[in-house]
Amino acid sequence: MGLHKVLKIIAFALAIIGAVFALMIIAGDEESALSMSGNMLYITYVVLGIVLAMVLIFVIKGLFAGNIKKTVLTVGAFLAIVLISYGVSSGTDLDLTPFTDKGMEVDESTSKYVGAGLYAFYVLAFLAIASMAFSGAKKIFNK
Repeated sequence: MGLHKVLKIIAFALAIIGAVFALMIIAGDEESALSMSGNMLYITYVVLGIVLAMVLIFVIKGLFAGNIKKTVLTVGAFLAIVLISYGVSSGTDLDLTPFTDKGMEVDESTSKYVGAGLYAFYVLAFLAIASMAFSGAKKIFNK
C-alpha cells in the first residue's frame, strides 16, 4: 500500500473518531460534556503534532529532492523581509496604557513584534498581488 492510501485511511479513522466524540458530547449531559471536551483537546494536540511532524518530514524530503539553491534563495528572501520588517517596526508608536489598564501584559517588545508581523504581511501580500498581476499581464501580451 502506498503512503497516500495509508494517510487517507488514518485521516478517515480520525474523522470517524472525532464524529463519535462530538456526538457523545452533544448527546451527554453538561458534566460529561465538560470532561469530554478536555479529552478532545488532548486528542486535538496529538493530531496537530502528527500533522506538523508529517508536514516537516515531507518538506524536508521535498527540499532535498528538488532544486535546493532555489529553495535556499526563497527562504532567505522571506527571512530578509521578516528581518527588515522587524528593523522598521518601532514598537513605540502606540499608547500602551489602555492595554495595561485592562491587565494585559503588553510592552514595547510585544508591540514591535506585532508591527513587524504587520509590515511583513503587507510586503508579502503586495509581492503576491504584484506577481499575479505580472503573470496575468504577461499572458495577455504574449498571446
